[in-house]
Amino acid sequence: MTKRACLFTDLQKTRRPRWLEFEPGLYVLRYPDVTDLMREKGYDDSFLFYKEIGCYLGHSPNRYFDELWYREVHQDVKKDLIAGKWASGFEHYCSIGFLTHAPHWLFNEEDYLRKNLWLTVTQIRSEGYWNGYDHYLEVGEKAGLAASSFFDLHLARNLKAQYPEWFGEEGLLASWLVLPPDIAESYPVSWYFDPNWYQQTYPHVKNSISQGRHLNALHHYLTNETPGKFDPSPFFSEEFYLAQSPDILPAIQSGAFRNGYEHFVRFGAFEGRVPSEGIDLKHYSLNPLVRAQCESGLFHSPFARFVAERIGKAGVTGALVPEMSEEQSRSLFRQEADSFIPLLAHKPLDFTLDSLAEISVIMVVHNQIALTLQTLASLRANYQGNLEVILVDSGSKDETCIIERLVHGVTLLRFETNIGYLEGCNAALQYVTAPVILYLNNDLRLFPGAVTHALTRLFKEPTTGAVTAKLVRSNMRLQEAGSIIWRDGATYGYRREDDPNIPEANYVREVDYGSAAFLMVHTGLALRLGGYDPKYKPAYFEDTDFCVRLTKAGAKIIYEPLSVVEHLEFGTSGHAGSHALIQKHLKLFSQTHQDFLRHQQPPHIRNAILGRETRRKNRKNVLFIEDRMPVKALGSGYVRSNEIICTFVKLGYHVTVFPVQIVTEQSYFLYKEFPDDVELALDQSKFTLASFLEERVGYYDILWVARTHNLNQLLPILSEASRFLVGCKAVLDTEVVAAPRTLLQKDILGDASSKSLDVLLKEELSGASYCQQIVAVTKQDAALIEQAGYSNVSILGHSLTPRPTMRRFHDRRDILFLGAFHDDQSPNFDSMVWFVNEVLPLIQNLPAKTMLRIAGYIAPSVNLNAIANHPLVDILGPVEDLEPIYDQHRIFIAPTRFAGGLPYKIHEAASYGLPIVATSLLREQVGWSEGKALLSASATDPRGFAAAIEKLYNNQDIWTKLRENALEAVKRDTDPGQFLKALASIMSLVNE
Repeated sequence: MTKRACLFTDLQKTRRPRWLEFEPGLYVLRYPDVTDLMREKGYDDSFLFYKEIGCYLGHSPNRYFDELWYREVHQDVKKDLIAGKWASGFEHYCSIGFLTHAPHWLFNEEDYLRKNLWLTVTQIRSEGYWNGYDHYLEVGEKAGLAASSFFDLHLARNLKAQYPEWFGEEGLLASWLVLPPDIAESYPVSWYFDPNWYQQTYPHVKNSISQGRHLNALHHYLTNETPGKFDPSPFFSEEFYLAQSPDILPAIQSGAFRNGYEHFVRFGAFEGRVPSEGIDLKHYSLNPLVRAQCESGLFHSPFARFVAERIGKAGVTGALVPEMSEEQSRSLFRQEADSFIPLLAHKPLDFTLDSLAEISVIMVVHNQIALTLQTLASLRANYQGNLEVILVDSGSKDETCIIERLVHGVTLLRFETNIGYLEGCNAALQYVTAPVILYLNNDLRLFPGAVTHALTRLFKEPTTGAVTAKLVRSNMRLQEAGSIIWRDGATYGYRREDDPNIPEANYVREVDYGSAAFLMVHTGLALRLGGYDPKYKPAYFEDTDFCVRLTKAGAKIIYEPLSVVEHLEFGTSGHAGSHALIQKHLKLFSQTHQDFLRHQQPPHIRNAILGRETRRKNRKNVLFIEDRMPVKALGSGYVRSNEIICTFVKLGYHVTVFPVQIVTEQSYFLYKEFPDDVELALDQSKFTLASFLEERVGYYDILWVARTHNLNQLLPILSEASRFLVGCKAVLDTEVVAAPRTLLQKDILGDASSKSLDVLLKEELSGASYCQQIVAVTKQDAALIEQAGYSNVSILGHSLTPRPTMRRFHDRRDILFLGAFHDDQSPNFDSMVWFVNEVLPLIQNLPAKTMLRIAGYIAPSVNLNAIANHPLVDILGPVEDLEPIYDQHRIFIAPTRFAGGLPYKIHEAASYGLPIVATSLLREQVGWSEGKALLSASATDPRGFAAAIEKLYNNQDIWTKLRENALEAVKRDTDPGQFLKALASIMSLVNE
């Protein structure tokens, strides 16, 4: 028996996955001629027949495995079958293929682990599952994890609802695989494939299905022998896509993709590529609602959402629900408010103070008891601290007269007549005892945390005088994200009518004013100003005037996007008779504040970008361009970019981060990675850069382009759009000079280059002349840039603070590598393959089962199966909290064979107090001495690298010495204060 057959036998002793079982009843149904063959050959047992005859005929043993597809897709298996190494593809899969090979046209092992990075091979096995397929069938589907882009669980559930009798406890996918074709195709199970259209377009497919050659239309599409000749739906054209995307033709010809549609489903749908003539997917994906529904997981991609919308318009079940009109949403808002009266009759709201008030809430009401109660209930639920509620009843004639029966503990000021909002607020001001006032309308609902976020913002900086909220109307469209005061005194709620989730509405900034529907202000300032100016009685422009007077007093008005308020605009005042009063008070306001207004932007929507924030004299705007949104988990220079952005903020700059690639990450994940006053252009990419710059003409003072290849590809756009960047200085942050790395990589991999270093440098830096300043990460890189003919070079390294974990030497175990894998040509990918194949087998003198754990971002296109199946390798994927993982391990390795720039991984590991074994290349790049702050060996000496690991792992004295010296080196080389000074110095040169 071969070694592989032994492995198969051993695995059979453990729990058996479903895909390993033989299904006799299904087998006979799937292959009707089997009954006659069994009779002819003298078989009574269908399993024995399969084992001795059926498997050689290409039969599949169960619903979970497709024998013919497996043979055709995996050419290595096909060769082994021809050579007689295996009796069937199924034998191969059960023996070794289950670790690496896709078993079915609706499940790919590699994709399953890529899409669910928290699932690792080690974790899956530790939980008793053989592989990802076993995990999916038992628990993954129940947890909502997807098996394939062509099998949407949401849609499959809809099909189950129509035919519940056909779905069993085995799960949605397992049940669907054995459905009769007419039922399986009665409702789509993926927005990526239209079975009815497919059969109408290709009539011969029906014959193939009826004759048993294919299970259904989707099976035909995913397994036919000429995949480039079939389109999956009316919304995708294979011919058109390939004509528009010639760059993917080599990948298809090499077998990396089955056809253009496979590329589109995996990548093109997220990149904004055009699937068919007339479909502008790029523009469609910029719609905030589309983005939100894709981020939430409701749709796999903008294309899937587009198809769902189009089919929905055709009347197919499952269509998207049309948006509610504002008239309907306002009516619903009021109906919901009406429900509070009976509820509070049973359990009144209680604002009774048990100690000093933290916030005094001023609310003026005139009738509208239901709206008032809804607002107060929302306020009470929103903030549990001591609220002093001062309720001004301005001549109400409805149930507001008995509001004290429904709301306890409020200060109630009653007036016989309607004295108006302004007078009511000023009257309440005399009763305020808290250090903070919250002016609040009585026709709104507060989103969770609205009050707390505003309070935190108010006290974050001593110059902040007031905080305004993000106001959302009942139809979930913006009323304002901070407001602009134009030069003529008129006002504009920034991004009114837009989706509240757009990037422009989701960063903190200083604004001209904010509506007093929700306005939090320091009590001392309000008293000093005397509240609202009485000349604006009864209302309109009183809050605008108040904010301008705050600004003149030296206070800032800050917009806080985390304070979200749903507002029934004009819910209590209405429009009647207001226009004339607004015009009167606009004129009064303009005359009063001419000195302020002459510095404002002229009234035009195109000036909103310039007027959306108060421009301080010395504050400059930076447009920071990167490959992607630079979150630290991505590694590979993104950590440094993130730190530069944060340091820009400390230096007083306002930063907009612009990604070259289309953003596919979820927005909530990205926002937490940056200071809250940084604007993230999440809906932009290189495709929209030209229009973005045109819209923001004159806005940016500094253009900071990270990575040389970004400048080179964007240079035509930047040059053409230079008229929109008047006075804007450009900086190229090289991050790494790649030419030496390229030569070293080619040398190591045996691919000799015909170009010299000088030629490569000139090609790489060909666009650098566009910039006023060039930034290098090391002195060595700076010298290379100067060698290429540029003298305007500065150096900016890393910023890190030592934060050593305290676990003792003997309480630690195992080896750690942490780095990002962006593609299979990256230095990290090469280093791990080299280490696992060349170094790991040479390590003999470590405790038994000492593990190598690999942590860090893994791009969807990267396949780590070559090293993932090693018994001593555990791939963790991205790790959010690094401290525990650094605290757990004994040593860190950095076996990089080719790289440039400054290795962040060395500085980071040292900052956590984890001693390092690195290649000599990295040691030279950080400039540390061998044996003092780390141990090293040549990248051509795997035995020396293994010996260094054994030496460091087993010797506490060496371990302690290296740890202490490396911490000192990090403190010296990556001091945040020096980093800040270096960036400030660079900007001084740029601004000269």
